[in-house]
Amino acid sequence: MSDTETAVVVNKNKVHRKDKPWDTDDIDHWKVEPFQVTDNKAGAFTEESSFATLFPKYREKYLREVWSAVTKALDTYGIACTLDLIHGSMSVRTTRKTYDPYIILKARDLIKLLARGVAISQAVKILDDSVACDIIKIGTLVRNKERFVKRRQRILGPDGSTLKAIELLTQCYVLVQGNTVSVMGPYKSLKEVRRIVLDCMKNIHPIYRIKELMIRRELAKDPKLATESWDRFLPQFRRRHLKTSEKTAKKNEAIQHKAEARKAAGLDAETSSKEKPAKKVYTPFPPPQLPRKIDLQLESGEYFLKSHEKEARESERKKQMQAETTAKRRAERAEAYVAPLESAAPTIEEKRHKKRKARESGMETEESKGSEKTKKKKSKETEDDATN
Repeated sequence: MSDTETAVVVNKNKVHRKDKPWDTDDIDHWKVEPFQVTDNKAGAFTEESSFATLFPKYREKYLREVWSAVTKALDTYGIACTLDLIHGSMSVRTTRKTYDPYIILKARDLIKLLARGVAISQAVKILDDSVACDIIKIGTLVRNKERFVKRRQRILGPDGSTLKAIELLTQCYVLVQGNTVSVMGPYKSLKEVRRIVLDCMKNIHPIYRIKELMIRRELAKDPKLATESWDRFLPQFRRRHLKTSEKTAKKNEAIQHKAEARKAAGLDAETSSKEKPAKKVYTPFPPPQLPRKIDLQLESGEYFLKSHEKEARESERKKQMQAETTAKRRAERAEAYVAPLESAAPTIEEKRHKKRKARESGMETEESKGSEKTKKKKSKETEDDATN
């Protein structure tokens, strides 16, 4: 090494680091290798592990049909399973043939998914190491039943379009069933789906999260942005609560705009149908205090009466009220026995008198009509003479 050459400055934290020729860039350190029988150096397990879960009554028929497929899938990993139709439960346990210590937890997730309505063809995928599951409980997040049903339907969307978009963007399988949402997929995507579901139940529409996921997916394609922050590209959705003054200003602006539009159209200004109540005169003094029960007793003198006198007065008052009520009810009952007013039939003389009157009135009307006709004729004749 010549004097002209300068020594390479090495960071003090990397002084003791050595080259690793076997560690090349083409190795994926995050890849999960499948667990083989040879990886279990200790041999058979010393203790038996088991898990059990209940299932609803409507799933009994389906589980009986597919239980042979469940047994076959778990048997390859050395896991035994039991279906108890009497108590309505499913259980899994390790055996002497089990070699993977983590597979019992995967088997537990399998029976949980089957209990929540996931089909067997989809549920057996959970036994793969790269697939995880999450069962999100949404039943207690909203108190109102109608509101809960509407928000749960919002996760599905019209014809399941929202759910399909979530599945495509997160590469997960999502099933909305009753009070739970079952999700299967990669670990990172499970977090995104849980966030979307919980926000939806908090009245934040899934479309906002879907839009954000779409932008993230496009940004991930650009290698230049791998080390930069994506905050400037992501949309910021904020729930803005207006103050009372801002609401009033907004309302007044809308009323003014409406009035200008009516004026431009040549219409009269719209008058409010409700009359404003008369404004009360402001007084700095509070309203007068209402008298207490003791004050009223002091005014009437009842406060100074003895106990037996108070009882006598109370009993007298009750008797008086009973007497008034009795009299009122008696009068109501007596009304049923009062004879209704009947119109008496007219006598022969009254009938004759009525006919005579009708005849006389008819003659008078005929005479009046005749006199009117003669008057008209006379007026016509005078008009003709005047023209001639």
